[in-house]
Amino acid sequence: MNWQTRVTELLNIQYPIIQGGLAYLAYSDLAAAVSNSGGLGQITAMSLSSPDLLRQEIQKVRELTDKPFGVNFAIGQQNRPFKNFLEVAIEEEVPVISMTGGNPAPILERLEGSQIKKLVLVAARRQAIKAEQLGADAVMVVGQEGGGHLGRDDTGTIVLIPQVVDSVSIPVIASGGIGDGRGLMAALSLGAEGIEMGTRFIAVKECIHANEIYKKALIQGNETDTVVIKRTLGAPARAVANSWTEKILEIEKNHGGYEELKDYISGVANKRYIYDGAVDNGFAWAGQVMGLIKNVPATNELIQQIIQEAEEIRARWRK
Repeated sequence: MNWQTRVTELLNIQYPIIQGGLAYLAYSDLAAAVSNSGGLGQITAMSLSSPDLLRQEIQKVRELTDKPFGVNFAIGQQNRPFKNFLEVAIEEEVPVISMTGGNPAPILERLEGSQIKKLVLVAARRQAIKAEQLGADAVMVVGQEGGGHLGRDDTGTIVLIPQVVDSVSIPVIASGGIGDGRGLMAALSLGAEGIEMGTRFIAVKECIHANEIYKKALIQGNETDTVVIKRTLGAPARAVANSWTEKILEIEKNHGGYEELKDYISGVANKRYIYDGAVDNGFAWAGQVMGLIKNVPATNELIQQIIQEAEEIRARWRK
């Protein structure tokens, strides 16, 4: 079937499926696997320790695929300067740059006039309108079901997507709570023209940096096994519920500020869980979609399964 939308045309991909930025996990292996399977894979730039390493990852992706891919900039991550990383992405002429977790204006301004496609992750209608005004080519809209950093309004995907679709003229990509063909079709029916998946792409074979204990937690858990942390910092984010997140929530309940929280919410604590499987000594991001994850397939198998399920739904709708 024809899966052409404005998103597939914009990004020059076969299927309107985008892999999320996935801090500390989205590197060349996963990005190339998603792109080779017809979607858009991405590298996470700000999880790398230097611009030179980003250049190496970009070049590795190009060795593994001739398909389009993206570089994600989590611009709010640890307040790290991103300028030198951005210059590498521009020098390497990456096809797509996406921005999450901060003010996208400086990146959008720097990319003005370039051939690089610009995607901005938003969690509210006002953010989507602003992103379009600033020059975004498309917006990725995440509902409160999503993993990692979310909006402050607790608006679900099924309500948020049509609001944004009605408010902007650029393509909308739905994110949050999507992990199969039903989610893809639901997003399209809401007016989105593609989907972004984060948590679901952790539980694939090519996400080689994710510890098997982490993947097992995604398979065995359900939608109630996540919690939202960092609300008191104004940066709510959804993670796997464990004893570590209980400590975070207890500190927040007792009005602890950033100084009390920083060691618990650091990238170091994140990596202890996702890399080393230290489930009681760190945390891991995950969305409520973990309630739908039942296996760890190869990336191509996952995408084909999503498309097949979506096509079966299309066929039923025609009857």
